[in-house]
Amino acid sequence: MENVECIRKLTFCAGHRVLGHESKCANAHGHNYSVFIHAVAERLDELGRVIDFSIIKQEIGTWLDTHWDHTFLVYEKDTELISCRNILEKNKEIFICDFNPTAENLALYLINTVCPDLLSKKGVRVTKIELHETENCKVIVEKK
Repeated sequence: MENVECIRKLTFCAGHRVLGHESKCANAHGHNYSVFIHAVAERLDELGRVIDFSIIKQEIGTWLDTHWDHTFLVYEKDTELISCRNILEKNKEIFICDFNPTAENLALYLINTVCPDLLSKKGVRVTKIELHETENCKVIVEKK
């Protein structure tokens, strides 16, 4: 039996810092993130697709644009950075995370929280998230 998977690349720009980091990432900084959404379905639709790529862009891309793009992703325990809200929030609120905003934790949040809420109603399951923090650094989270 074949396994058919569709993959959609999305991008967003965000700032963060990793609370407790031992090196440069202890500083507030930003990235041009790329995220690859891997999706499967029980069966292909009547046109022979897992899902139209534009639906992934519409659902998950819109969520990313609304919540993460061009803002700061701030750990709720990072009170020092949260106290800078008046500087960080000009026309968009910062995104307060209940996790340290590492690439690993962002990918886990996407696969466990964001994607199921947005795509499961369409009969599609996200099986893997590849999150590229830089051109050279990426994480992969895969549902077994």
